[in-house]
Amino acid sequence: MSWAGPEDIYLSTSLASYLDKKLLILLRDGRKLMGTLRSFDQFANAVLEGACERVIVGDLYCDIPLGLYVIRGENVVLIGEMDLEREELPPHMTRVPTEEIRRAQKVERDASDLKGTMRKRMEFLDLD
Repeated sequence: MSWAGPEDIYLSTSLASYLDKKLLILLRDGRKLMGTLRSFDQFANAVLEGACERVIVGDLYCDIPLGLYVIRGENVVLIGEMDLEREELPPHMTRVPTEEIRRAQKVERDASDLKGTMRKRMEFLDLD
């Protein structure tokens, strides 16, 4: 077992080990971004090259290109390196164009809004 110096500990806990690697970043608002980490700072602000937003609705997905993208560190929930050797998605997932995924998102959002409205109308029943 080798001893790790203070600089080794710093590198293992920082984003330095992710530089030039393809990452998946989950943001506070639920968006999922993918891209290659090119730069970062002490606040976890990050620059992704070749970034795209992966939108998933049910069994449909779309990768929307964003290009060079700056992410404010306070919006980051999770950062993970993508395994380029493994398949990214299960085989039942279907890639669709941007317009189709946006329509599917709207349908999903409308259904969720309706469910919330119905729950509010039924609160007086106190079913819990």
